[in-house]
Amino acid sequence: MMDDDDQVIFYPNQGVDPHNRCCGGSMWCIQDICGIICAIFTWLLILYAEFVVTFVTLLPCPYPIFQFVNMVIFQMFAFLAMASHLRTMFTDPGAVPKGNATKEMIQNLGLREGQVIYKCPKCCCIKPSRAHHCSVCQRCIRKMDHHCPWVNNCVGEKNQKFFVLFTLYIAAMSIHALYLCISQFVWCLHSEWKQCSWYTPPATVVFLIFLGFEALLFAIFTMVMFATQLQAICSDETGIEQLKKEEARWMKKSKWKSLQAVFGRVSITWLSPFSQPAPKIKVDNYLQV
Repeated sequence: MMDDDDQVIFYPNQGVDPHNRCCGGSMWCIQDICGIICAIFTWLLILYAEFVVTFVTLLPCPYPIFQFVNMVIFQMFAFLAMASHLRTMFTDPGAVPKGNATKEMIQNLGLREGQVIYKCPKCCCIKPSRAHHCSVCQRCIRKMDHHCPWVNNCVGEKNQKFFVLFTLYIAAMSIHALYLCISQFVWCLHSEWKQCSWYTPPATVVFLIFLGFEALLFAIFTMVMFATQLQAICSDETGIEQLKKEEARWMKKSKWKSLQAVFGRVSITWLSPFSQPAPKIKVDNYLQV
């Protein structure tokens, strides 16, 4: 027996599902025009911040120590932010293969009499508990939090860590850029404008104003997103579950266990977009893509 509102218990192993993948199926990629434009716009904003910080504020600076320290800090934040964005964008968020809810597949599950499972009527898949269907990705996503156009991907079970790091490093990068803008204005006001910048005074002012506005806007936005994500992780309840006010049918983990489920064991790798926690799956033959 199968019903759209019942729970999946066991899942058979599957091969790689080619949907939403590129490079011969080796890389996850959502082919959504709006999301791709938003992602490219994000990269351009980062590049603009790189240009202004490097060529307007730091390189013309006559203080080598100040110049070196702030260059290292800003470039580190920029590199980690970009890496986190790319990992979020090109990592499978936990998609369930489409069209696997066939009669043969259900029979192979070996369900007991009276045992029921979820089925998604939109992508016709055997639907795990806490999975939700994304209309943009056209897939059911395990522990889907939300679909973010800025990363052209869903934030789900497998890439939430990278999204949290992306918001953290963009916030840190924005705050640092705002500090450098203010420092540059103060320096230019107390010296000759021609000495504090390689560009004309009007051009310098325009560059700094636009960077300051961008930095302030994204600092506020990403800090709010970072806090929202941490709250969702610690409460063991995704954003979409909170929005729909779904009754918890799962055993909620403690705040510490929930953090470890996303970031792994406590170590420096919590801050690294290049490491992914090993999945802790207790059910054998869990659905793979």
